[in-house]
Amino acid sequence: MSDTRRPSTLRLLFASSHPGPTVTVTVLAAVIAAAVGHPWWLVAVVALAVVAGQLSIGLANDWIDADRDRAVGRSDKPVARGLVAVSTVRTAAFVTAAVAVVVSLFLGPVAALAHVVLVAAGWAYDAGLKRTVWSVAPFVVAFGLLPVVAVAAGGGAWPTWWAIATGAVFGVAIHCTNVLPDLLDDAATGVRGFPHRLGLRGAGTLAFAALVVAAALVLGGQLGGDDPARGAGVVLAVVGAAVVVVLAVVGIRLVFAGRPTRALFRLVIASSLVLVVELGVAGARLVA
Repeated sequence: MSDTRRPSTLRLLFASSHPGPTVTVTVLAAVIAAAVGHPWWLVAVVALAVVAGQLSIGLANDWIDADRDRAVGRSDKPVARGLVAVSTVRTAAFVTAAVAVVVSLFLGPVAALAHVVLVAAGWAYDAGLKRTVWSVAPFVVAFGLLPVVAVAAGGGAWPTWWAIATGAVFGVAIHCTNVLPDLLDDAATGVRGFPHRLGLRGAGTLAFAALVVAAALVLGGQLGGDDPARGAGVVLAVVGAAVVVVLAVVGIRLVFAGRPTRALFRLVIASSLVLVVELGVAGARLVA
């Protein structure tokens, strides 16, 4: 006998929160916070604040886009399929946003302000910027601020300029590759953001060029400066950069083959994890 039980509301809300990116961004923030030597409890607070903020952004996206997702038959969206009420998703978005703000207050003034701005940027994208040429701006702001949240938590110092720049550049890659599989659906519902105006090849090329720039920034940050990596750290820095370049080449080949699949986004996520492991070895070099 098949199991026809309806998924719980909690599971449906989690599915509506864009769980993949939410978990990835949380892991990135936690690893960076741990890498600069924050105590475990502060790393946990960073992770809790970030996961609440990311949940709110994902939920707001599915709430605001419910009609549009229904119009194009998005079967991966519980709210578009009528499995969960729009009002429930909306309420969850506001509740998780409130939790993110409250928890952020325990991070110290600089990290708290950075995180509130980060979450606000995500909501601004959901609320309308995604339909404009400025759709990339919230991603540049949010991912550029992520290292600030993780490093400055607890009243700590600011991250290095190249860590902030790496995050901002990654924001470009993440935005472009996340949108590419939905170009036709977006065109049918009047969404014409930054990647849409560049087209598949233009946006895809920019995304993976941004990955290479991010790898170069991290490599330069590791090998240069007053406290460069030494020994095994140099090897890891070079290998990490090389892996990201290889992933970028794979992505470019997929783009020019005319296959805007979710694999492009996964390549960017994989690259971010490679670089954050590399940054984890950097330790204090992340601190300005």
